[in-house]
Amino acid sequence: MKQLIFITAIIIIKASLCYSQTEDLKKINKTKDISQMKDEDWKKKLTAEEYDVLRQKGTEQAFTGKYWDSHETGIFYCAGCELELFDSQTKYESGTGWPSFWDVVKKENIKEINDSSHGMARTEVVCARCGGHLGHLFPDGPKPTGKRYCINSVSLKLKKK
Repeated sequence: MKQLIFITAIIIIKASLCYSQTEDLKKINKTKDISQMKDEDWKKKLTAEEYDVLRQKGTEQAFTGKYWDSHETGIFYCAGCELELFDSQTKYESGTGWPSFWDVVKKENIKEINDSSHGMARTEVVCARCGGHLGHLFPDGPKPTGKRYCINSVSLKLKKK
């Protein structure tokens, strides 16, 4: 009988912890100024891989992301805050192993930052709302813009049309 009471108590405690974590995530998702979220909140909101790329400026391995070879139509949103970033109509095959786009949905939805890390001169692309690292911009894309937004799949969420 004591074992049954003990097991029941553990189940109740675990259930209340799960509920508490779910409520925390709901609060995080409703944060109006997501750019002010604390690191601990981002760790709760994002998967480990999303956190590594979006918050730590990591890079997924080429040819492994879910969108590098996707041909589905829709709008790509920031995985961190759901801001509109890219339309699938501007996605093209760059051969790099990452999803590539020749334009953004709205210029004000991204920020371009000079990046001289790893001994290279590049332009980092981040989400204008949450500051999440998306990828890099290169000047070797197709017409009409000549741009290649080389973006990590894990930084994106596709909402299909």
